[in-house]
Amino acid sequence: MSDWMVTQSSSSGRRPRALSPLREHLRDTFWFAPTAAMVGVFVVWVGAEALDTAIVDALQRDRDYETLDELLRFAQDAKAVVSAVGSAMMTFIGVVFSISLVAVQMASGQFTPRVVRLFVRSRITKATFAVFLATFVLTLLVLTSFDTADDPRSVTTVPLVQSVLTLCMVGLSLLLFVLYVNATLRLMRISHVIARIASESFRVPASMPVPVGGQEAVPVGRREAPGHGTETGWVPHDGRAGVLRDVHIARLVRVARKHGVVLRLIPRIGDFVVPGMPVLAVHGGPVPPRRVLRYAISVGVERTYHQDLAFGLRQLADIALRALSPAINDPTTAVQALDRVVQFLAALSRRPLDAALHRDRAGAVRLVQPVPDWTELVDLGFTEVRGCAVGSPQVSRRMLAGLDDLLLLAPPERREPLLRHRELLRQAVGLAAPTASDRDFALRPDRQGIG
Repeated sequence: MSDWMVTQSSSSGRRPRALSPLREHLRDTFWFAPTAAMVGVFVVWVGAEALDTAIVDALQRDRDYETLDELLRFAQDAKAVVSAVGSAMMTFIGVVFSISLVAVQMASGQFTPRVVRLFVRSRITKATFAVFLATFVLTLLVLTSFDTADDPRSVTTVPLVQSVLTLCMVGLSLLLFVLYVNATLRLMRISHVIARIASESFRVPASMPVPVGGQEAVPVGRREAPGHGTETGWVPHDGRAGVLRDVHIARLVRVARKHGVVLRLIPRIGDFVVPGMPVLAVHGGPVPPRRVLRYAISVGVERTYHQDLAFGLRQLADIALRALSPAINDPTTAVQALDRVVQFLAALSRRPLDAALHRDRAGAVRLVQPVPDWTELVDLGFTEVRGCAVGSPQVSRRMLAGLDDLLLLAPPERREPLLRHRELLRQAVGLAAPTASDRDFALRPDRQGIG
């Protein structure tokens, strides 16, 4: 799947649409969906109440009091149901999500604390919580609509449509509850957590622009970027200290095009920045006013997948390290994490790295965004795990098989870090193995570790 995503992005020949930082930030919050659902259900209730009032008015104009009397009896039955739903819904919400938070806490302690963000970003979790709260709010609103009058001639409204809407919301809540329990149980299974991390990671290279016309990536450490002019100034970070989460690519490209310059992002996505630290270098012209660059740099307390190419590898390495710790001692989980590390590196083995070049509509480069190079990604995926794999033949065998597979896929100029890690692993296992037979067994490549 990952190779297909990268290939499709490359073959289209078009600059991928930049993801919206606002949309990404809303996905990392838990308040937006429930709030929007409660506002939405209020609007729907206003419309339903108006429709119920119109039905009563039409029946009174037609003097169809017999039908109105039947609706009043129905409303009395519906009121009991709505009252029961309203009183039980908040208790149901509290119990369900309390148990879920305990389960997530256990999963974060066993895998890595960063898996909590998978729960926060889960669409089914947000949808379930939003529908539960919306159903509770709707029951309160519907209860206010019941008329105390019993005479069909004096009644003003009968919450017929509102009651049916409440029952539909209850049915939707039950359906989402089943899906939510299934999603939460999947979140507690390490294979699904690792697969989710991998799928999120593959979206980053798929959204990165592909070099046009075979142009090589720009080495971002140079004072003069080829074709972009001499560095004429830089823009400092004037916000709070924190992790550079993402940048608003479209806005930076528009600013650079308007002022006829090339902007180069100095820190990488995921770096920690402090006030006064240079974040943007300007090439080929004057420094744009700071006000036009406001809100183009987003800083937060933790890294995200949005534009961070290395964050997925960081989480996979963390899971493998936690699994190999003496407290957990679960080498099979480490092997599963290495499976995805190899998959991710295989997808990037022939992709241009080191910098992403973002162009304007005319095709001119306007933003140079640094990304980890191949050696850094390989080191991130294998270095720490290799240090803990010496005492686990299952992990060392899987790592050797993965390195051999990557050596077949990577071009010759990218084989050096793979060969280095393979040799270092062989040396470490050779020093730690008590006998020659143990050493030979631990150094035998096996894609399943020990199948």
